[in-house]
Amino acid sequence: MKKSHLGLVITVALVAGAAVFLYLRLDQSGFAWERFVAVMQGLRWPWMAASIPLILAAYVVRALRWKVMIRHMAPQATLWQLTVSTFIGFTAVVLFGRAGEPVRPYLIAHKQGLPFSSQVAAWFVERILDLLMILALFGLALTRTGSVGWAPDSWLHTALQAAGWVAGVTGAGCLAGLIALRRYRGQIRSRLEQALSFLPEVPLARVRGFIHAFDECMESTRDPASLWMLVGLTVVEWTLVAGVFISVLWAFPEVSRLTVSEVLTTMGFVTFAGVIQIPGVGGGMQIAAILVLTELYGIGVEAANGVALVLWATNFLTALPLGLFMAFHEGIHWRTMKHVGDDL
Repeated sequence: MKKSHLGLVITVALVAGAAVFLYLRLDQSGFAWERFVAVMQGLRWPWMAASIPLILAAYVVRALRWKVMIRHMAPQATLWQLTVSTFIGFTAVVLFGRAGEPVRPYLIAHKQGLPFSSQVAAWFVERILDLLMILALFGLALTRTGSVGWAPDSWLHTALQAAGWVAGVTGAGCLAGLIALRRYRGQIRSRLEQALSFLPEVPLARVRGFIHAFDECMESTRDPASLWMLVGLTVVEWTLVAGVFISVLWAFPEVSRLTVSEVLTTMGFVTFAGVIQIPGVGGGMQIAAILVLTELYGIGVEAANGVALVLWATNFLTALPLGLFMAFHEGIHWRTMKHVGDDL
């Protein structure tokens, strides 16, 4: 048996084993599959349909934000080109998990004739902006849990308290990093080059090239107008994502009683946990959605599982068919992604 076939067999076996394990665990916990099927059949499809254009628009706004970040480096870059790379990049994330993150900056760098390292810098700025929004939502969610009445010594109360500290420290670190890169990027670049001067000539030249390209992309944060545009587009993007959460949750009759504030609270927990991404499966967002809906709002476990499944599918799988089609149209094969980073 060829190695590729062996890997496929092992993957299928692992997925099948995980599915059986999940089925048995749910069955032992009293999970009613008939109720779950009834919940899914009772979906309000007009609300579900409203979530699709919202999430697609969020992807376009992401591409527009990237265009702002590289407009001084690649003024010829069009929104369409960046949107195509965005959809293909997120398709790679769905298929490969976080290992697929470099695909989008690689494609943009390749199409626009830019150093890959410069697009890594753009990705880094994007991650900071998104993470700050996620932490703000998570902070809002934590403020809404005070009226729940959990015992101070309960495991969930302790976990949320610890997560709050982690979120606070992470947010402060992100802000400090963004401010430092904006105001002191020249000094930081010089210090890095001095610290790495012990390297041999060839790798030192490559490192200096990477630092220079990274520094050049950070120029977008120096211009106040561009910075405010980046912040504004980030707010627009997450407003659209909030609309997706509202549409999906209100598509379930059992969950439609939640107010907008309660939906945003759920969104805060789910997006914070969604930092974890497992190839083809998703990650912490499903678990967070189930815990918040069942423990915080008393939603049935079957409906909570349905919401978690549909939320993940809407936020990630929506891009999959478009991304695959665009990759096919662009003549991109996933095995060519092994060249990511060759031009660092």
